[in-house]
Amino acid sequence: MRTPLPSTQALACLEAAARHESYTRAAQELSLTQGAVSRQIQGLEALLGVSLFRRTRHGAQPTEAGRHYARQAARWLLELRQGTLELMAHQGAGGSVALAAVPTFATRWLLPRLPQFARLHPDIVVHIDVRTRPFLFADTAYDAALYAGTEAQVAQWPGVEARWLMPEASVPVCSPQLLARAARRGPGRAWQPVAPQEIARLPLLQQSTRPLAWQQWFAAAGVAAPRALEGPRLELFSMLAAAAAEGLGVALIPPLLIEAELGRGELVVACTQAWGQGRGYYLVTPRHAPTRALERFAQWLQTATGASDALQPEGAAPCPV
Repeated sequence: MRTPLPSTQALACLEAAARHESYTRAAQELSLTQGAVSRQIQGLEALLGVSLFRRTRHGAQPTEAGRHYARQAARWLLELRQGTLELMAHQGAGGSVALAAVPTFATRWLLPRLPQFARLHPDIVVHIDVRTRPFLFADTAYDAALYAGTEAQVAQWPGVEARWLMPEASVPVCSPQLLARAARRGPGRAWQPVAPQEIARLPLLQQSTRPLAWQQWFAAAGVAAPRALEGPRLELFSMLAAAAAEGLGVALIPPLLIEAELGRGELVVACTQAWGQGRGYYLVTPRHAPTRALERFAQWLQTATGASDALQPEGAAPCPV
C-alpha cells in the first residue's frame, strides 16, 4: 500500500506558518486566505496524525514536531524549486552544485575563475548563495560551503568533512596617495612598503567581524599602537577595499581578494608583514558520498587554490568533524 504524501501547497503553508508563527502572515505571503492556510494545516495534521501547531493569543506556535517537520519541508521545497528551474532551463545535464559561500571570496576570487571550471565541465551548473556562519546541511539544499575560519572553528561544525584550500593571510593595504604622503620619500620610492611603526601613524580601517585584527597585527610586529582599535568599522573585505582605495585609511586584507585593485594600482601593499592567526579557507561538505558534480568541483577547486598536503594544517584535508 502506498504511503499518502502531502501536497506541496500544504507543505508551503506549514513552512510559512511555522516561520511567521502566524496563519494570517503565512496567508499574506502565499496570497491565500487565512481560512485556506488553516484548512491545509488541518488536513496535514489529519494525514500525519500529529499536532503541528498550538493556537495562542498571539498567533500559532509550532509544536516540536511541527517545527522539525517545517524545517524539512523548507528544504524539500527549495530542492524542488531549484530542480524545476534547472530542468526548465535545460541546464545541468551533468548535475549541479549548490554552494554557500562567504561573500567577498565568492565575488573576488571564485567568480573570476568559474569560467575555467565551466570550460572543463560545461555540463555542471554551480549555484552560489551567501552564508558566513556554519549551518546544518540537513536543513538546507546546499551541497557544500566555502567557509573562512580557523581549524578549531571548522572542528565545531558537526557532521561535515572539511578540505583545506588556502590560508587567509592579510597584509596592510591602502591607496598609493596615502602611502606616498605618509612615507615622505623621493620619486620612485614613495609607494614602496613601510615598516610597521609607520603603519601605526596612519588612519586605520577596522573590520567588524575581526575587531582585534589590527591589535593582533601590531602585537605580532612588536609595535606599540595605542590607536590600534580606532577607526571606521566595516563588515566585508569588499567594503574595506573600497574605503582603502578612496584614501580613508589602511586596511588588513588578503591580497587574493584584491587582485584587481592591486593590478590597477588602486591599492598598494603598505607593509609586507602578514597576519592570519591560523585562519584559512575551507570547502565544507556533508559527511556522505559526494555527487559526481560536487567531486568534480572539489577537485577543480583544490587545484585552483594550489591546495596540497605540504601547505595544509595538520589533519585538515579532508577531516571529518
